[in-house]
This record gives sequence, structure tokens and C-alpha cells, in this order.
Amino acid sequence: MDNILYVVGTPIGNLGDMSPRAVEILSSVDFIAAEDTRVTLKLLNHFGIKKPMVSYFEHNKFQRGEIITNRILAGESCAIVTDAGMPCISDPGELLIKQCGDKGIKTVVVPGPSAVISALAVSGLDTGRFCFEGFLSVNKKSRKDHLISLLNETRTMIFYEAPHKLPNTLSDFFEYFGDRKLSIVREITKVHEEVIRTTTKEAKENYTDGSIKGEIVLVLEGKKEEAETHTLDDAVKIAKELIAKGEKPTDAAKESAKITGIKKNDIYREII
Repeated sequence: MDNILYVVGTPIGNLGDMSPRAVEILSSVDFIAAEDTRVTLKLLNHFGIKKPMVSYFEHNKFQRGEIITNRILAGESCAIVTDAGMPCISDPGELLIKQCGDKGIKTVVVPGPSAVISALAVSGLDTGRFCFEGFLSVNKKSRKDHLISLLNETRTMIFYEAPHKLPNTLSDFFEYFGDRKLSIVREITKVHEEVIRTTTKEAKENYTDGSIKGEIVLVLEGKKEEAETHTLDDAVKIAKELIAKGEKPTDAAKESAKITGIKKNDIYREII
């Protein structure tokens, strides 16, 4: 286990979601890099794990990253954990992975719960294609630029949000995206887990009073692709192009009808 950084997923809220492998790795490494050592200590105590920890969070990630990687290069093994879920996703651990890559340090992932995927799975929205957008900025310009960049996004979008910022975000969603399907997923795996399947319009009207509490994930429907409309002139043009390529008029009219939705007889009548 020497010279390895393990990226270990931990429970979002329910300790029953801790995997046996995660327990094994945390018990075996030389030290643990934790976002908040106090939070991680509770987890370790629950599973009877005693390991030295180093704090690793947003405001010390550059310096601590150097210390952690140097210790690994010297022969130790380390596991990085976040307060809940998968580290390195919308998390300072992202930098540590890059530092390990730059120094040729092997990284091994130990999968665990993810609020992003869990919320998407129960959202009731399209799951085939999606994008994770993290937290919206509180800076007005950055926030506006972020939202504008997503106006034509057709994939399902997933956001993290804090309860005290939720009212503004729900209002912004309706203002920028219009009325779309929206799932508000809160307190995943915890006692008060809830999935509110609503729309941006209804959410602005009913959920901007600050009553929704807890850890929140927002799953927003992507923009629906508008069906392309064709005129009879378009259909005739397509048919003539097919005829020019050697198609018979009847076959050209039939093919153009499939493409445009215009009646075959109407197209044929115009081209003969």
C-alpha cells in the first residue's frame, strides 16, 4: 500500500452506506487527509479506526498538498476523504489529484455514495445525458454568466445549493430558464430525505419562503430541442435535389415526405 493516494467515498448521511472496502482502506493507510478532522473523527470512531489525520481544505490545499505528496513519495500511503460523499468532486481534493499526477503518484478510487448521482437517480428526469454544475456563484456577474451559458443546455443539469441561498436560486431558475421540470432533492440518505418533483414556476411560487432545510441538490430539466418545421417549398427543394442525384420523382417525393413531414402527393404535384 506504499506510495498511493486512495480517494475514499464516505456516507452522505447514513453510516450504513460505508463500504467494507472503505473501512479496510482507512484502517490500512498510514494517514488520512480530511476536509474537517472533527467530522472524520466521528466516522473513524464509529468503525473503530485509529489513524493520524491532517486537515486538507480550501484555504490550505496548496501547502498541505505539497506536504501530503511528499510524505507519499517518502513511502507512506494516504486516504483522502471529504465530510460526506465522494472527495474531489466540487471539492478541494481536485487539486491534490492533479499534484499527484504531476509527481507520478498512483491514485486509487474507493467508490462511495455520491449526492450528484443519487439525486439524479430519484429525480424522475432524463438520466441518459446530464451535466454537473456545482454551486452557483454568489457574485452577481459570475452567477449571471453561468446561468446564461446554460440557456441552451439540453442535458439534465445538477446543482448543489445551500438552504439559505435556495430562494434566490429558484427565482433565478424561473427567470432564466422559464417553466421547466425541477426536482428538489434534500437530505439524501438521512431521516428526512425528500424528493420534491415540481417545476421552476411552482418552485418559485411555493418554495422561496425559506422553509426547505438541509443539504440540497437541484435537478433541472434541460432545454427541449424544438422540432424543425418545413414548408412545402423546403420539401420540393429536397425532392428536386434527390431527383438531380438520380432518384425517380415518386421516390424523391416519398423520401422528402419522410424528412419534412409534408404530404407526398403535395410534393409530387409540385415537382412534375
